[in-house]
Amino acid sequence: MAERTTGTHRRKKSVSKKACALLWDESFAWGLMARQALTEAGLPFDLLRSEDIRGGALSRYHMLYVPGGWASQKLIALEDRGQEEIRRFIDGGGSYLGICGGAGMATEDGMGLLPVRRKPTTERVPSVSGPVRLSLAGHSLWQGIDAPIFFAWWPSQFRVADQRVGVLASYEEVLPDAFSSDIPVADGRVTGWPALEARYGILLDPARLHGEPAVIEGHFGRGKVLLSLIHFDTPGDPNGTAVLRNLWDYLASGWSSESPARKSRSRKQPLPDSAEFSDSFDVIKTAVADLISTGSRNFLWYWRNPLLLQWRRGVRGLEYGTLTVMTEEILKCLSGIDGGQTHTAAPDLLRAREAISAIRDQLLPFVEKAKRLLIRERFYLNTAPLSPLECADPEINRLRLELFGSAMSHGGDFKRLIDTVDRLLFDLIRDA
Repeated sequence: MAERTTGTHRRKKSVSKKACALLWDESFAWGLMARQALTEAGLPFDLLRSEDIRGGALSRYHMLYVPGGWASQKLIALEDRGQEEIRRFIDGGGSYLGICGGAGMATEDGMGLLPVRRKPTTERVPSVSGPVRLSLAGHSLWQGIDAPIFFAWWPSQFRVADQRVGVLASYEEVLPDAFSSDIPVADGRVTGWPALEARYGILLDPARLHGEPAVIEGHFGRGKVLLSLIHFDTPGDPNGTAVLRNLWDYLASGWSSESPARKSRSRKQPLPDSAEFSDSFDVIKTAVADLISTGSRNFLWYWRNPLLLQWRRGVRGLEYGTLTVMTEEILKCLSGIDGGQTHTAAPDLLRAREAISAIRDQLLPFVEKAKRLLIRERFYLNTAPLSPLECADPEINRLRLELFGSAMSHGGDFKRLIDTVDRLLFDLIRDA
């Protein structure tokens, strides 16, 4: 089984199962975010792929945690067998934690773990990102939370009509320094949301979220299912860290977040013969940096935090940021730079060399084509609003179709490239 455990907690003697399995597939930057946040919180987890779940690996865990990403792509990766293994696991008493895309995967639009649906895009505010204030129901999940401010990153919205589903938190306010699409909430209030919604052609007013469910809970068979549109797994968020620890106590019974994680005493060790990767390193780093620089100097995006870009409406930002943070993480792993938290072991160097070569060969034409698209999109924005899916410029449409496919979920050249990147990164993390 391909897995990696990060952080350990004291177990009660009666417990034989591990605390948490984290589904890595189709999470990409959201998987990195979750891994970093759980490590910061000192919580135990193993990374699993869909093939592990299809092989019955969930029987060794109390909880399955599915982070963000496109729910539709996660379901494809799991296949029918993997989805049935998850249902069997929850029905038998296991717990399910889904955040954002992982929450969407559990609704009736996905596996049907809870009698909940997602609102269609035309009925929701689809592009809110940043800090939000929640209204909390009484629950152990909120122990230690005094000011209930957390982070949402472009969430969906739930449609809850079944009394068997409990609402643990609802939206109170989207804070002024958050964004709706590419508009700072504070500035949108000044300009007026009705005029902006008419211009953008989508719902933007964050006040529409007031009272909407953000965290919900129910049961599937004998198991607990907890779904959150809020990213408690945002690194560096103390409130999120506190809730994650409460979640482990609540959903992975027998583990205590009161017990400190044991620190690894092994020393950081550079990867043997990593110099042989240096030429490919330089090519990949230069190409990705050039791509990000192209968007920055054309005023198309900037970094909101170390993992996420903020981009202008009409261009792709999530994909370019994801490519950047994942290739950077690969280079860190292959250079033996792991923050001093784990002992870096040598993976299969031949496998890594082949994967790096494949990434380089796919990345270079992707970047050149993407830069042409970005520049063309920038000048189009000077004359008219730009939709991320529709454009009157045939060359923009052609490049978009080749690079990303015809839908907002990942496709085209990007999907082939990011899958290669993702497989190598998972192997490097697993082998560490």
